[in-house]
Formats: sequence, structure tokens, C-alpha cells
Amino acid sequence: MRTTQDTFHLAVPALDLDEAFAFYVTGLGCKLARRYGDRITLDFFGDQVVCHLSEKIDQEPELYPRHFGVTFHDREDWERLLRLARLRTLRFFAEPFHRFEGTAEEHRSFVLADPSNNLLEFKYYDDPRMMY
Repeated sequence: MRTTQDTFHLAVPALDLDEAFAFYVTGLGCKLARRYGDRITLDFFGDQVVCHLSEKIDQEPELYPRHFGVTFHDREDWERLLRLARLRTLRFFAEPFHRFEGTAEEHRSFVLADPSNNLLEFKYYDDPRMMY
């Protein structure tokens, strides 16, 4: 069973590691853990994302079914990241939107696209029981 000491790991393709660094570290504020000639490893909000150098990227990404991100427990954290993304002029794939209004699953979301067209969704549920 996973504990708080364990880390979720996700690997994504990156056309250019300098661009990936600029987006994830300089833009989003992720911490660089390691850098090699063919990848960068990041502390992505407490989990591990590895950007592997690759020419196999999605030229025309669609949000469903492939994306990843963070579901925030506190709305203030979600809003803080949204302000940061705007301030640092990160590329929005989808501007902030509201889903399932009036239901238990109601949440706010926005989607960023990294330089290699990986889509990152950040959301906040009004009812924290709906996070999973």
C-alpha cells in the first residue's frame, strides 16, 4: 500500500529539455531533481515527473483521454497556481471553467499545455469528498 513516503511517477515526452525546464521549473515552480542528457526529473507537486527527450509528441493533443495534473484540496492553492500561470504567461489549452455545476462533482479546472503538447489539468472540487 502506498504511504506518504512513496512517490507517484509519470514519464512524458519532451522535444527540448531546455523548454521543458523553462515550463516546469521556471514557469510552474517545480523543483529540478536531476538532469541528464536525455531527461529531466522533477518534483511535480510532491510526485515525480520525468521529461524524456523524444520526437514522439502529440502534434494535435486532445484533453481526453490523455492528460495529468493535480487536484487541489484547497481552493486558494488552485487560485494561486492559476494566478502564477497567468503571470508567467504559460500556455493555456483550456481557460478556467466550471464543470458539473449544482452536483456533488462540481469543480473548477484549467488546462495548460507544456512545450511538447503534454496537457496538464489542475482542478479543485467544492466538495473534497469528490477528489477521488
